Amino acid sequence: MTEHTVVIAGAGPTGLMLAGELALAGVDVAIVERRTSQDLPGSRAGGLQARTIEILDQRGIADRFLAEGQKAQVAGFASTKLDISDFPTRHPYGLGLWQNHIERILAGWVEELPVTIYRGREVTGFAQDDTGVDVEVSDGQRLRAQYLVGCDGGRSLVRKAASIEFPGWDPSMSALRAEVEMTEEPETGIRHTPSGTHAIGKVAYEIVNGAVVYKKGGTVGVMLTEAHVGNTNEPTLRDLSEGLIAVYGTDYGIHSPTFISRFTDTTRQAATYRKGRVLLAGDAAHVHSPVGGQGLNTGVQDAVNLGWKLAQVVKRTSPESLLDTYHAERHPVAARVLRTTMAQVALMRPDDRIEAARDTVSELLSMDEPRKRFGARMSGLDIHYDLGEGHPLLGRRMPDLDLITANGPLRVFTLLHRARPVLLNLGEPGAFDITPWADRVQLIDAKYSGAWELPALGAVTGPTAVLIRPDGYVAWVGDLTQPGLADALTTWFGPPTAA
Repeated sequence: MTEHTVVIAGAGPTGLMLAGELALAGVDVAIVERRTSQDLPGSRAGGLQARTIEILDQRGIADRFLAEGQKAQVAGFASTKLDISDFPTRHPYGLGLWQNHIERILAGWVEELPVTIYRGREVTGFAQDDTGVDVEVSDGQRLRAQYLVGCDGGRSLVRKAASIEFPGWDPSMSALRAEVEMTEEPETGIRHTPSGTHAIGKVAYEIVNGAVVYKKGGTVGVMLTEAHVGNTNEPTLRDLSEGLIAVYGTDYGIHSPTFISRFTDTTRQAATYRKGRVLLAGDAAHVHSPVGGQGLNTGVQDAVNLGWKLAQVVKRTSPESLLDTYHAERHPVAARVLRTTMAQVALMRPDDRIEAARDTVSELLSMDEPRKRFGARMSGLDIHYDLGEGHPLLGRRMPDLDLITANGPLRVFTLLHRARPVLLNLGEPGAFDITPWADRVQLIDAKYSGAWELPALGAVTGPTAVLIRPDGYVAWVGDLTQPGLADALTTWFGPPTAA
């Protein structure tokens, strides 16, 4: 039996991000992945929201994605675009980048770290006890880990085997999605019919002045809303052809599909993200309609919330109860994503009365304050973990400020590249003494003279000091006169080391 500290089921974006986070913390982590390589058939989902780009920037790898993707205003609600170009962030935009490229770049980063990947096999079962989990793998191998994390998608075997309930809502719509070749040049764009919304686009595209521009020829992406819900058969090229003819009057000579799949707006969320030594993240914990591009982004952010906490628990820096904050913080975030996607699906139905409601919502969102609020929501920039009352920064993302230190200019996000917490002192240098936590928490004396502004909230009072968690969220705000710093350090980063 091979031993690892943590085993992750699934090497999609969530599993890869979690493995990277654990490896940065010095944890022996392994991934079990059914694919023999990181290759995906087709481009799949696409797009990174602003907060996810920030998170990648916190690890020093955002430029790898920015170099291959296309910056664009991708945030939206139903059919209404939400421009966030005036938001107070270094990345006031989304990134057009297909999932196969996102995974490839993430996998390249993980390959630079000490992560074991067992490819061409999958987790088939497990048994947990008081000290760990015995994991069964499809090739007959057995692994032993302190914790098992299911990042194995919406049909998660880990979730099912752990008997974690997955309540929610059955589908109200169904659609075919495919990538194919066409002998005729298709009509690209979105089309609405009584059966629903349909779209044709190209895998290769450019964004010019905010508009998507397709080149002639090349692989074509197709999305067709089906007239009826409930078909469970594997979709075929004939199904796609018949669907295209029904909507467009022609199938444009489709052939050579890269993939054909079916998706629905099934909406479910795991009742708990943790059961003993088994945890869930990404689609294993929550599924919903792909409208709004929230799924991949929510999963990656699950991983960054869980990674440092799990690392501290397995290294015995923090008590096991720290893992309870993973569910407490991330479950409400995904619950809101589920409600938001359900609302968008409802507003996109082909009905005159729904169209009237959609137009009304669109008019409201064109106003500045609603635009800012929903833009922040859809881009992930407004996430607020309930850490109690206090400064508006508490429980929110730390802005990437340009600091001045004794050693020169420094960005806040640079301090997070190794996923280590930071006590940032913007007051009198040397005023704070955190010696009992010095082995875990960086203490940085710096100056900042700019404005403090948060997405949707606007201007806030500049703090004297902030305690920043490895995931970039603020755990404490105050100065020398305010109590609570020692408690916050203990809560999030373990008890003080004895002198």
